[in-house]
Amino acid sequence: MTTEYVLLMSFFALILAAVIFGDSGPIATFETSAPRLAARIERNLATGTAWRSNKGIGGWIVPSGAPPRTN
Repeated sequence: MTTEYVLLMSFFALILAAVIFGDSGPIATFETSAPRLAARIERNLATGTAWRSNKGIGGWIVPSGAPPRTN
């Protein structure tokens, strides 16, 4: 009975490790999507998108000058 239990747990651990560390696992997905997420956050901070006008900490103040160029 112990041998079967050890084999069953070993197979479970191998399958779980393949799911987590595989090509479509959460680690690989985060590594490929993190640069896109960072670019979206940086663009939103630079342009002021999705900020509320008079709410939150300090509110949003419209910057002076021309808006940044997008490439």
